[in-house]
This record gives sequence, C-alpha cells and structure tokens, in this order.
Amino acid sequence: MGVPYAPVYYNRERSVTPRFVRVAAAMFGAALFFVSASPATAQGDRDRDRDRDGGRRSLDIGAGGAGVSFGDSRRWTGLRFNYRDSRLIEANGVNVTLWYPYEGGAGRVSGFAIGLPATGARDLTGVGLGVFGFGVERRFTGIGIGGIGMGGGGDMKGIMLAGVGMGGGGDISGISIAGVGMGGGGDLEGIAIGGLGAGMGGNLTGLFVGGLGAGGGGNVTGIGVGGLGLGAGGSLTGIAIGGLGVGAGGNAKGLLIGGLGAGVANDLTGISIGGLGIGAGGDITGLVIGGLGAGFGGTLRGVGIGGLGVGGARIRGIAIGGVGVGGQDIKGGMFTPGIFKVERGGRFQGVAVAGFSQIKGQQDGWTIGILNYARDLRGVQIGVLNIARSNPKGSRVLPLFNANFAKR
Repeated sequence: MGVPYAPVYYNRERSVTPRFVRVAAAMFGAALFFVSASPATAQGDRDRDRDRDGGRRSLDIGAGGAGVSFGDSRRWTGLRFNYRDSRLIEANGVNVTLWYPYEGGAGRVSGFAIGLPATGARDLTGVGLGVFGFGVERRFTGIGIGGIGMGGGGDMKGIMLAGVGMGGGGDISGISIAGVGMGGGGDLEGIAIGGLGAGMGGNLTGLFVGGLGAGGGGNVTGIGVGGLGLGAGGSLTGIAIGGLGVGAGGNAKGLLIGGLGAGVANDLTGISIGGLGIGAGGDITGLVIGGLGAGFGGTLRGVGIGGLGVGGARIRGIAIGGVGVGGQDIKGGMFTPGIFKVERGGRFQGVAVAGFSQIKGQQDGWTIGILNYARDLRGVQIGVLNIARSNPKGSRVLPLFNANFAKR
C-alpha cells in the first residue's frame, strides 16, 4: 500500500508577524535615506535643473565655476569660449564668442568681451572688441572698438570707436568716434565725431563734429561743427559752425557762424556771422553780420551789419546796411547809403546818415543825407532837401537844413 496522503496546512496569520513589519519598515527607511542622500540623486536634481535650460552645454576645466570653459556655460570666471550665447547669466574675465547672442541669451560680462567676428552682452563693463562689432542690450561702460559698428540699448560710457557707425538708445558719455555717423536717443556728454553726422535726441554737452551735420533734439552746449549745418532743438550755447547754416529752436548764446546763415527762434546773444543772413525771432545782443542782411523780431542791442540791410522792431545801438536800415523804435547810430526808415507810429532818437531818411513817426535826433523826411520833426535835418510835415507851411520843405519850427 502506498503512503497515505497527508495535507500540509500553513498558518497565514503567523507568516506576517509584527516583528516582520517593523524590520521591513526599518530596512525600507534606511534604503530611502541612502538613495535620497546619494550623489546619484543630487546629480539627478541638477540634471532636472539643467533640463529646464537645456542641460550641460559646456566643457569646464576648473573648479567652483572658475578656470577655462568651452561652450554655453551659464556662470563663469576666467576664460570662456562659446560660439553664440543662449543662456549666459554672468561672465567675469574674458568672454570670446563668434556671434551675437540669441534673443534672450545675453548676460552680464565684466572684463573683456571679444567677438570673432561679433559678440554681445546684456550689460558690459570693461572692454568690448569686435571684428564686425558688438551690441549691448542695456548698459556699456568702458572701452569699445567695433570694426563696423557698435550699439547699446541703454546708456554708453567710455571710449567708443566704430569703423562705420555707433548708436545708443540712452545717454552717451565720453569719447565717441564713428567713420560714418553716431547717434543716441538720450543726452551726450563729451566728444562725438561722425564722418557724416553726429546727432542725439536729447541734450549735447561738449565737442561734436559731423562731416555733413551735427545736432541735438534738446539743448546744445559746447563746440559744434557741421560740414553742412548744425542745429539744436532747444537752446544753443558756445561755438557753433555750420558749412551752410546754424540754427536753434530756443535761445543762442556765444559764437555762431553759418556759411549761408544762422537762425534762432528766440534770443541771440554774442557774435553771429552768416554768409547770407542772420535772423532771430526775439532779441539780438552783441554783434551780428549778415552777408545780405540781419533781421530780428525783438530788439537789437549792439551792432548789426547787413550787406543789404538790417531791420527789426527795435534798435538800441548801431546798424549798418548796404541798402537800408529800418525799424519801429530806433535809438542809436544808423548808417546806410540807401534808405533809413522808421515805420508809422514809430520813433527815432540818435544820428542817422543815409541817402534817404524816411521817418513816418517822431524824429528826436539828427538825420543827415540827400533827402530827409519826418512826419513829426523834433530834431534836426541836414541834407540837400529836408521835409518836416509837422512844421508850419513856410518851413515844411527847406534846403540844407530844417528843424522844429512849430509852436508846442
């Protein structure tokens, strides 16, 4: 007979004991602690961070973020080489690239930024060199040299040299020289030279030279030279020379020389010379010389000389005109071989030597010439023929001499 079958039963309740649970929990916790503290897990965290910005993209030789880096490292101190920055935060030392950064990829560079042929940064403090050029999104401070050009979205300070052009979206301070032209959206302080032109949207203070022209949208203070012209949207103070002309939208004070002319919307003070003419919407104080003429809407205080004539509302000084001199209210010395004229209701006080003096208002001074006319004579006329409308009938027209013979 065979061995009778005897079934074997396992006690399931006793196979998983409380002690077993405690041991398993302890082992699991230890394993979890080991895994979370292991370098592999830390590396995984860094990898996840890198995944967010594309992972590691550089070969770094050094420690602590310093040494030599080849590639698109984010932060580096020392020598860094990259084709084109796409995620740079900061580079200290020497940053060499082959091209401008991708949009949003520029960072802060302190030291040397070298482009072979181009480079760029968000902010650059130090030296920027580019065979083609370099661009800065915000601020540049230091020395910049661009074979073709350079530009900044914000302020630019230092010494900047560009083979073709240079521009800044903000203020420019220091020395700026460009083969063709330079300009900025803000103010300029220092020296600016453009082969063709130099211009700023704000104020100009210093020395500025433009082969064709130079100008500022605001006030201009200093020395400005424009091959064709120089202009200021606001006031102009200093020395301004324009091959064709000089102009200011506000007041002007100093020396103004325009090959064709010089014009000022408001007051003009100093010495002004225009090949054709000089004009001011307000007062002129000083010496003005116009090849053809000098005119003003306010008062001339000083000396005005015009090849053809000098004219304005009021004259307080000396006026010399090749063809004529005129005004409404005149006091001083007037000299012209042509016509000296005072408008109706006006007044003349002083001495006038002219071929023909026509005083349609009141004459309190002396007129000397060939023909003298006064509507209201209270002074003296000396000439070939002298006419005084205010005199009695017998003395209204006299040869050689006439004076006030009317009873007052």
